[in-house]
Amino acid sequence: QVQLVESGGGLVQAGGSLRLSCAASGRTFSNYVMGWFRQAPGKEREFVAGLIWSIGNTNYADSVKGRFTISGDNAKNMVYLQMNSLKPEDTAVYYCAAGGPFYTAISKSPRNYNYWGQGTQVTVSS
Repeated sequence: QVQLVESGGGLVQAGGSLRLSCAASGRTFSNYVMGWFRQAPGKEREFVAGLIWSIGNTNYADSVKGRFTISGDNAKNMVYLQMNSLKPEDTAVYYCAAGGPFYTAISKSPRNYNYWGQGTQVTVSS
């Protein structure tokens, strides 16, 4: 059974940092694109960052470039999202997702991701 389990969310002041973790299990994800998405109340789910494990490529939403970093530990089936210089507009539920296998590009559309975690809440106070 495939599972993606996020952790690390919480309440932080503007300018602070959080590190989200995603534990993937149930299959080998080395040939998948791993992505982080977020959804704020009343808004659509949006792409935040993606990683192609097999070749190390990454991609980011313009709104988080320079502040967020996605990384992965293939041996542990873990994906991380380091979030620095957080802003109130980063407040959302953050989801880990896996798409593939064998994608060669990082899609920003949630429709191209097969597996999803339950999400973790990130709240940034001003």
